[in-house]
Amino acid sequence: QVQLVESGGGLVQAGGPLRLSCAASGRTFSTYRMGWFRQAPGKEREFVAAISWSGGSIYYADSVKGRFTISRDNAKNTVYLQMNSLKPEDTAVYYCNAHYGTTDYWGQGTQVIVSS
Repeated sequence: QVQLVESGGGLVQAGGPLRLSCAASGRTFSTYRMGWFRQAPGKEREFVAAISWSGGSIYYADSVKGRFTISRDNAKNTVYLQMNSLKPEDTAVYYCNAHYGTTDYWGQGTQVIVSS
């Protein structure tokens, strides 16, 4: 069992940065692929970024490539999402995801609002 708690969301002006954190409980954190998803009002949840258990493989949605950076610290059971050059269309609730095999765990989400 893994519990995920996101933090770091808030209101930011377009072009600004924001860093999200996701703290995970459980001793098996380092075995999970970790990811970030987001859901904007009226839209389906979409993939943002993911990182393998070792950090050796990283994936981004095309819409955030070059602006967002995902990283993890297995010693701290934490995954991060550094978001730069934010755009109003990045406004959404951001969810942390832990994935292993056929199992997925989700956090409660953190709101990000980007004002123009």
